[in-house]
Parts: sequence; structure tokens; C-alpha cells
Amino acid sequence: MTKHAEPRLETKVAAGGDLNGVMAELMSAFEEFKSTNDERLAELEKRGSADTLLDAKLDKLNAVLDGHKSALDRAAVDKARPALEGGRAVEGDEYKDAFSAYVKRGEEKALSVGSNPDGGYLVPAQTETEITRLLTGISPMRAICGVRQVSSSVYKKPITVTGPQVGWVGETAARNQTNAQVIDELSFPTTELYAMPAATQAFLDDAVVDVGQWIAEEVNAAFAEQETKAFILGDGVNKPSGFLDADTVAEDNWAWEKLGYIATGEEGGFSSGAAGDASDVLVDLVYALKAGYRQNASWLMNRRTQAAVRKLKDADGGYLWQPAATPDGRASLMGFPLVEAEDMPDIDVDSFSIAFGDFRRGYLIVDRQGVNVLRDPYSAKPYVLFYTTKRVGGGVADFDAIKLLKFGE
Repeated sequence: MTKHAEPRLETKVAAGGDLNGVMAELMSAFEEFKSTNDERLAELEKRGSADTLLDAKLDKLNAVLDGHKSALDRAAVDKARPALEGGRAVEGDEYKDAFSAYVKRGEEKALSVGSNPDGGYLVPAQTETEITRLLTGISPMRAICGVRQVSSSVYKKPITVTGPQVGWVGETAARNQTNAQVIDELSFPTTELYAMPAATQAFLDDAVVDVGQWIAEEVNAAFAEQETKAFILGDGVNKPSGFLDADTVAEDNWAWEKLGYIATGEEGGFSSGAAGDASDVLVDLVYALKAGYRQNASWLMNRRTQAAVRKLKDADGGYLWQPAATPDGRASLMGFPLVEAEDMPDIDVDSFSIAFGDFRRGYLIVDRQGVNVLRDPYSAKPYVLFYTTKRVGGGVADFDAIKLLKFGE
């Protein structure tokens, strides 16, 4: 039995580390992945089965590739993160100073301008911007979808479903009345999302604590996790409506207010027919999307689905999946960027595990302006709780801009 070398699984990037070095490791791991998968495919063709050690090695190499990409993502976010206060107040920013005093000591005398009738105080604009920026950095949906800030609780968007009827006519021929365009109104209500970070008074009394940065960092991960799940799977009840909650229909029968899908023809998997058939359905999915949407299209799937896609080849034997070319880039599939979202479903019978489309036009995220903080030093002594809320909505904005792959008939 052939002995297969074990890939190194751990990937770390120290602060200020060499991102190019990690990129080199990622490319090296991908070359090893391709070599191992080629060996597995050769054994399948020759003997009808492959060494189980090869399958195990491929799984580990998939984990290595995922680890390298995660390390690059974390390093890119850390590198781009600015300090809000930098350990000192910004001259002339009185509200920011007053908010810091409220968070650290509960002083409210200078905060009446930022009070919220529901309780709490508005965070300074810099902190609100930082929370949104950090969310964009770690939320795959915010990174690719359209985002609109509103001042009301509901955002309504008119959209033209069909344009006015037109036609050619002779110079003196009669002009028949044409049908008017059809306009639909989409409504995006915002709902409350909250987090409640806690800190000791000793921590807050520390003179160098950047309270704006601390609040932003404490809540952004919690917000991003809940948001992303809602943008994909949300049922619209006290949360945004996810695009996978929309009605679906086979692409040949597509209609407005439904998302079209292409089926693999294999229950819970890609086609298991002749070589190349597994990738053919991905080609069909790409061209189910109109040309105007394909220009800015992305793939969306979770890491386990991505691991399965990495093994696919085109008719010429080239791998469809390719790693990012730069540390801050994205992996690509068939030349289109691939976005990883863990809330996308795993491959299963009749699952919609892969989405492809122009998400910036297809899905709209609505942020109501303002992030509120209510200081609570009583409920969890000796900790001080900070009840932090923001209002967010979301839903499909263009039902023709996103297509799904159904793992079934």
C-alpha cells in the first residue's frame, strides 16, 4: 500500500505577519490537493475504487486550504482596522467624550441630545461606522449584497417587473395602444438585533480603554453571525427574510417573486454519469443567469460544499476551483468569485446548497441609522452590561438576479 504524506494542518498569521508567505503555503497546498485528487481519479478509473488513505488525505488538504483562507481573511480585517480613540479623546468631539463617560462611569449629563425614547443612548457616529465596517469585513452577505441606510422603520422600493410594450411600425400605419409597464413595490421592514457585552468596572476605569472600539469589537461578531443566518435562511418573523425562504421554481418555469433553480438530476449529489457531467450542471447554472447579471455574479456555498466542488474538473481536465490570486482576494469557480457562508445548507437530498447570482442587485440589506447602548450596572454585578441594539431588515430585491442549484430531480 502506498504511504501518503500527512499535510500540515495548522495555519497561523501573527500580527503584522507575512501574508505573502501564507499565500505561498495556500498555493502549495492546492498543488498537493490537485496531485492527490488526480491520483484518486486515476485509481477510480483503473480499479473502480480508490485508496481510503487518499480520501482521508484529501479531506485533510481541504481543511488546510480552508485554514489558510480563514487566516488570510482574519489578517486582512485586522490590518485594515483603524483605532477610533487611540487612547485619547479627539479634540472638539464633545459627544464622543460624553459617551465615553457614560459607558465608563454612567454619567448622563451631556448625553440628552443622543437619548433614545426606548432607552439608552446613540453611539457616536465613528463607532456606528466602525460596527458596520467590521460587519462588512466578517459577514459574507454584507460583503456582496446591496446595503441601504434608512431613517424610518420600513423601506419601500418600487421595481419595474415588465417594461412598456413597444413595437416597429410603418410611417403611416396605425399605432395600436400598448400595454403599460408593470410596477411592483417591495417592502423591507427593519427589526431589532441586540447584543449584551459585559465588562468589569475595573476594565472600564482603565484610562487607555477605547470604549468605542471595545463596543464595536464586542458586538460585531455576534451581530454578523445572526445577520448572515437571517439573510440566508430568515423567515421574516422578527428577522429579515432570507433568500432561501423565497418560493422556488424550475428555471424553465421562472416567474417574478420566485427564485429559479437548476437541478443536478442526482438525489443529494452531482451527476454520477460520464466524466464532465458533474460540472455540466454548474455551466447550466451560470448561463441560467442573464448576461447583465453575470458581469457581477458570485457563487455562495458553505465550506463542505466547496470541498466537494474543489474536486471537479472541466472537459479538458482543468480544475474548476482556483485559490485566490492575492491575500485579500477570493477563491474562484469557473472564473467567478466564490463566497463562503457557513449558513448555506450542506449537500443533501433536494437541498439548495449552491447559489449563483448578482447579489448586489438580488438581495437588499436595510440598516436603520443609529446604534443604541443602554448601560446596566445592576443586573449582573460585578459586571456592567451594555444592551446594544440596531435595526436591520433584508429581502430579495430582484428575483431574476439569483439562481439556485438543487441537489435532486
